[in-house]
Amino acid sequence: MTQLSFFLKLLKESFRDLVPIIVVILFFQLAIIQAVPEGWVSTAIGLGIVGIGLAIFLQGLEIGIFPVGEGLARDFAKHGTMLWVLFFAFLIGFGTTIAEPALAVIADKAASISSGRIDATILRLVVAGSVGFAIFLGVFRIYKGHPIHYYIIVGYILVVSVTFFAPKEIIGLAYDLGGVTTSTVTVPLVAALGIGLATTIKGRNPVIDGFGLIAFASLTPMIFVQVYGIAVYNLVDVSEVVNVTKVAVEAKVSTAATISFDSLLTGIFNVVKDVAPILLIILFFQYAVLKKRIDNLKTVLLGFLLVILGLDAFIVGLEMGLFTLGETMAYQLTKSDSVMMIYAFAFAIGFSTTMAEPALMAIAKKAKDISDGKINDFALRVFVAFGVAVGIALGAFRIVDGGHIHYYIIFGYILVIILTSIAPKYIIPIAYDSGGVTTSTVTVPLVAALGIGLATNIEGRSPLIDGFGLIAFASLFPMITVMLYGIIIEKLGVKSDTEIEAANILKDALIDAENMDLATVNIDGSDRRHSLPMDFSAVVIIVPKDKKIDAIQAANKAGAPGVTVLRADGIGLGQIDNYYRTSFEANDALLLFLLPQSLVNPVIKSIIHSLHITTTGKGIAFAFPLTHMKGISLSRHDIFVNRKDHKNPENDVEKLIKEEEEKVLEKIHEHKKVANEESK
Repeated sequence: MTQLSFFLKLLKESFRDLVPIIVVILFFQLAIIQAVPEGWVSTAIGLGIVGIGLAIFLQGLEIGIFPVGEGLARDFAKHGTMLWVLFFAFLIGFGTTIAEPALAVIADKAASISSGRIDATILRLVVAGSVGFAIFLGVFRIYKGHPIHYYIIVGYILVVSVTFFAPKEIIGLAYDLGGVTTSTVTVPLVAALGIGLATTIKGRNPVIDGFGLIAFASLTPMIFVQVYGIAVYNLVDVSEVVNVTKVAVEAKVSTAATISFDSLLTGIFNVVKDVAPILLIILFFQYAVLKKRIDNLKTVLLGFLLVILGLDAFIVGLEMGLFTLGETMAYQLTKSDSVMMIYAFAFAIGFSTTMAEPALMAIAKKAKDISDGKINDFALRVFVAFGVAVGIALGAFRIVDGGHIHYYIIFGYILVIILTSIAPKYIIPIAYDSGGVTTSTVTVPLVAALGIGLATNIEGRSPLIDGFGLIAFASLFPMITVMLYGIIIEKLGVKSDTEIEAANILKDALIDAENMDLATVNIDGSDRRHSLPMDFSAVVIIVPKDKKIDAIQAANKAGAPGVTVLRADGIGLGQIDNYYRTSFEANDALLLFLLPQSLVNPVIKSIIHSLHITTTGKGIAFAFPLTHMKGISLSRHDIFVNRKDHKNPENDVEKLIKEEEEKVLEKIHEHKKVANEESK
């Protein structure tokens, strides 16, 4: 039942996150292009499937991938050597990247446009090796506790330095590969690994040290691929001259994919193929290296199954019209004369698709949990989406304007470095990771279509040199906006859930309010509070309404500081001796006294004697002990008398009074002595 409620909540959130995409498409399709899209029914059904698939996927992450990833990290930190953990990190990075479908497509495309210089298989091995090295390096950093920005800044310097030597045909491709290597399944597992290690290793902070692995995985492919490009363009002969204007990389009006039973099976097989390396690596290290069974194995396997089904449904839904519709709109807008409409579409599609990214949702939820609510997951996603939107719009401007990509990237990296020096430490690793999770299942196809469409239709632009690079912009600018988000919440004084609770509880220097063995009392009815060892009981008095005042006065005479008065209607049956009321019209009063233990006997005695309850009068009196007393108001005298750590409170009070009197008399004597000396 709990899992069903959780799924319904995820389902609601998933459809909420698809709203921006729907609004953007409807606005540009109806208001700008002014045409009803073909196959709109298929698109609507596809969006419904996307929402359901997204909810299933996220639930699978919560019960499968996140727990097993964090469990592995904890077990490695406690029982495994660092070398085994580093080896595991490399295999996770390499194994998941080599099977990444987007990488295979881009590698084949790069091979076809490189005049035979680039080999698709070697390129995939280079990228997968760079990601494996990145996760290896990121885990090493967590073990050593080094600040992440030192590594990232050195990485940026290497990226920019290599760019000046790399052939222009490879630069855009290398930058884009940095954004597509982190898949929807890899990101949550890698995040869980980093957070698990940082939580378990002594002296590490899960917020500051746990994030950052994805940033490494986005950075290293840019360096490795450019170095590979330098090698092949200088050492490998051209086997076939390819005219770049005839390359089969064109923007065109697409048709919606036809969904059949065979295509569904193929889709599930492809997703299983992507998830299988992760599962095999986990099982090998869990059983062969750690030699420990996975806790709740059935639940974990169910989680992986949900991830597979959810991701397949998500992709199927996208293929049922959303991808093709977006590609068609990109093509139609690049054919139009309005450059501003192109920028507006780039911004809007970047924002809306990023808000629906499954990997970003997973990271944002984990960031909220780890930061104890200081980082709001929805606000984080908005800032990331805004960064992607700005990046894609600026990238579109770069294509239209014809500028060199590396100048934009260098300026962006300089801005990232400046913000790194002033942003709060806890937001920096999350900001770096945000650049890697934004370009995934939803964003990449639409962004790639826009870039190639612009470069194909604008005179003087090459789809091979200028068409790539938008993904790099979409990966860079979220780092800037997320660090700005961290600076803003610090300026606004946003607190974590624990800090908010502590601020309320510890107001007025309140001590030990959360200690359930202590009572928390207000002093003399003011806002000043303190926690101390005291025993309390509740005294309940039920008397006829006309005796209410008499009972309260008797209790007050015995020392009761306050009372709660309630109406006490009831029916008593004559055959039951212990009921003194015989009709509903009795309309009695119930008096509730919350008293320190030492006052219970005096108050009850005073009331029963004053109202003759045990003789000729009517009424009921009883008491029962209380625990966890918080918020009652007592006088200083009552607090002093009733503290359990005072052995003889009455004697202590008398002694205290006597000491105070002696001090006053001593001061009077001193004043008299001084006055006498002055008069002499």
